[in-house]
Amino acid sequence: MLLWIGAAPAQQAQLRPAEPAQPATVRVRQRILIRVTRISIPRTPIASAAPLPPISWVEQRSEQCVPMESLAGAAITRPDSVDLVLAGGKRMRAKLDGDCPALGFYQGFTVARTSDGRLCAQRDTIRSASGSTCRIEGFRSLVPAR
Repeated sequence: MLLWIGAAPAQQAQLRPAEPAQPATVRVRQRILIRVTRISIPRTPIASAAPLPPISWVEQRSEQCVPMESLAGAAITRPDSVDLVLAGGKRMRAKLDGDCPALGFYQGFTVARTSDGRLCAQRDTIRSASGSTCRIEGFRSLVPAR
């Protein structure tokens, strides 16, 4: 940024005309974080509805990238993984690089927005509210057990 401070009127006659400004390279760096909210399960069932039995999930092979715009929520089921809830109700398990004890997830976690808009295994990390990061080792699709 150029800043020019004018001289007093008596001194302006003594000043030479300024040389034209040389163009400069400007780099703008931006970091976008996407916050994924932890799903909370109500502790008391609704009086008019019968309680549903718990769902058992089975892991299956899946793609190793997830579109970030499809992330709707997350559930912490084990210290080495995070279950992602995607738009449309699909679920995927993100396997992490070992135990991530800081994933007590006070109110969820963040992922850095990537240039391709995808969250990928072996490349991306998740960051807990405490600031620690865990690398995503792989994804598994979750389907209800029969």
